[in-house]
Amino acid sequence: MPPGPPLATYFHVHLVSDSTGETLNAMTKAVCARFDAVLPIEHLYPLVRSARQLERVLREVEAAPGVVVHTMIDRELRGVLEQGCRDLDTPCIAALDPMTAAFGRYLGASLSTRVGAQHALDTEYFNRIEALNYAIGHDDGQGTQNLETADVILVGVSRTSKTPTSIYLAHRGVRAANVPLVPGREPPAALFELTRPLIVGLVVSPDRLIQIRRNRLLSLNEQRESAYVDVDAVREETVKARRLFDRAGWPVIDVTRRSVEETAAAIIALLNARAAGAPLTEAPA
Repeated sequence: MPPGPPLATYFHVHLVSDSTGETLNAMTKAVCARFDAVLPIEHLYPLVRSARQLERVLREVEAAPGVVVHTMIDRELRGVLEQGCRDLDTPCIAALDPMTAAFGRYLGASLSTRVGAQHALDTEYFNRIEALNYAIGHDDGQGTQNLETADVILVGVSRTSKTPTSIYLAHRGVRAANVPLVPGREPPAALFELTRPLIVGLVVSPDRLIQIRRNRLLSLNEQRESAYVDVDAVREETVKARRLFDRAGWPVIDVTRRSVEETAAAIIALLNARAAGAPLTEAPA
């Protein structure tokens, strides 16, 4: 009998931030994804801005030894944390130090000591909020009367990740709408008259689509079979979608093996390519 997959290695990682901790969380997930069969047990401590809060953090680090990663800006509090980790013989990593040092050398600029500077209520922030409201108001074929104001419109059959991709794009400040392709119903005529938005077709392999749809029906406690998961019907849906995209000349992204983040990145690359005047016959691989 061939050996099974290796057992996962679990370890504690303590994420200490004087802001929201989003940066640390994303960095930790990205790093851990580089290792096979390694799963972090995350302990997140956001908004740590006092010595008393650090005392609690260090008690929890002592109770669950592991790696400490931080983005503390205040020099005094940072010193307390690092000394506490030395006393506990625990690795303590300042996550942003290498990049800030490199940027500082290149720019010849001094570092800001303002906590949470990346979360300032600036124009970019309000643009993201507006984009999020737009995505919600133009989800699943809503708001077709003003699709011309979108940056991008995602078109595809049911369960091709149109909604989560639209929401993810909104968090990047992209105004995204999505329009479903429904069997037996023609797409909105207005879709073919738009000039401003980038229209992208999303496709997925029939086998994967059936699996996703079956899981969706199970989550709804729906046991009846229907054309929604019928092999021949699903294949016909996907073929018709591809033909539509070809006729319309829209770039196509196959989401079969893509995460939402990867699909969004491909769409942003298409937007950038269009802004640079490059042809959009194919989406980035």
